[in-house]
Amino acid sequence: MGSKAGGKTSILLRCLDRDEPSKPTLALEYTFGRRARGHNTPKDIAHLWELGGGTSLSDLVQIPISPASIRSLSAILILDLSKPNALWGTLERLLQASQAQLEKVSSQAQKAQKAKHQTPVHSARILPKDYPDRELISPFPVPLLIIGSKYDLFQEFDSDKRKVISRTLRFVAHYYAASLIFTSIKTESLMSKTKGFFSHMAFGLDRGKTLCCDCTKPLIIPAGSDSFSQIGSPPATDVDITSLHAKNPKDLWKKVYELVFPQESTSEQRELKDPAKDPQYSDPQIDAMRAQKDQELEQYKREAAKSWKGLELET
Repeated sequence: MGSKAGGKTSILLRCLDRDEPSKPTLALEYTFGRRARGHNTPKDIAHLWELGGGTSLSDLVQIPISPASIRSLSAILILDLSKPNALWGTLERLLQASQAQLEKVSSQAQKAQKAKHQTPVHSARILPKDYPDRELISPFPVPLLIIGSKYDLFQEFDSDKRKVISRTLRFVAHYYAASLIFTSIKTESLMSKTKGFFSHMAFGLDRGKTLCCDCTKPLIIPAGSDSFSQIGSPPATDVDITSLHAKNPKDLWKKVYELVFPQESTSEQRELKDPAKDPQYSDPQIDAMRAQKDQELEQYKREAAKSWKGLELET
């Protein structure tokens, strides 16, 4: 899931070694990846669901996040680094929708196990005792990978802006006990490392030892490799942090980030809740027929309303 037109499909195809052009994702699309474990052994299969439309169709996370999938589920959040004014809104909305569904499904699974007199399986992630800042973070319920896409465009930003985005995403990733990597489909070395993280989540392969926390370079930070002391405080240069009235550290980082990058309104996203109205899926013949049917429906509603009014007068 992630930013609309943020390169989700292109990254997924590259991770699956599929040489085919990417098309806009309609709502929620399914594909799968396979990997041979060895000679004459069954192949491992990863079931992959891709959510299209940015945040506008976030309700659809309830389809892949189910009692059947929760035990082996991972989430990948792809954020378009070239559109920082939509970045926080996208990550917040999609992570909230996913987390709410994960908690709902986890609760249902535990109730079902109790009803069958089975020992309830604790579904929350258990972090190692030596995990950095273990008492201060709020781990996402399933393994999470955050990918910053379009690094080639992000590179051209002013260095202070790049620093704010990089440090903010480092904070978010560490807070959720997630891995973080910046990538570009135009850079083979970055895509190779991205594929390593993907294969680690999908098939349990080793993701490599590369670590880069330098904000002047593409970030590559496996979960558990960062800490709040290394990240530092929010980079608020022109404002007194104490005047922001933040409820908690995450809220403080959000307020500082939004001072630098005011977030775009989500009203446009709400208007496109119906994919039939989204211009990227237009089809002249179908749209003309749909318009005709919509007119007929409106006329029917008006006539029905008149007849009801007539009945009310008679009584």
